[in-house]
Amino acid sequence: MLPLLLASSSPYRRELLERLGLPFVCQSPDLDESRLPGESALELVQRLSREKAQALAAAFPDHLIIGSDQVAVLGEQILGKPHTFERAREQLAAASGASVSFLTGLTLLNSSTGQSQTDCVPFTVHMRELSMAGIERYLHAEQPYDCAGSFKAEGLGVSLFRSTEGCDATSLIGLPLIRLIDMLINEGYAIP
Repeated sequence: MLPLLLASSSPYRRELLERLGLPFVCQSPDLDESRLPGESALELVQRLSREKAQALAAAFPDHLIIGSDQVAVLGEQILGKPHTFERAREQLAAASGASVSFLTGLTLLNSSTGQSQTDCVPFTVHMRELSMAGIERYLHAEQPYDCAGSFKAEGLGVSLFRSTEGCDATSLIGLPLIRLIDMLINEGYAIP
């Protein structure tokens, strides 16, 4: 079996992959993650997951490379990582009482053969009605400025949810393990 490489610097994705009990290494690809003109959210996450894996293929020629990318979508608007308190407050205020869809693109690239598998796993969060005071308390407590949608589902962010909908809760955190296991099995891994 080829060794695994996670093409990410995300501690959240690393923690998720550790659940499988398989050895892996991490390396962050260096690429422009800007959306292309006219590109849909689905096209964006699938393209970026592929590009993240492909960016490391030359440096890791005999690996299974895992690329993943995620966006949050509110209505027609793609919500990126807020990076600031003010932007996070705006995102959560807009999401109050609404549904936010998370699209997680996933690619598994066999850098030895060039074969790849790419998919997108959706997950929807139905948000509670949020007060500005509650939003600000949450942001001060968890500071989720590096998270699409401005919350950490694996932490206190769950207190903002009314309900969730999807086939793989790990996709909400950024690495859909159920679909990844399917892809690894296709590459000959025995899990568990």
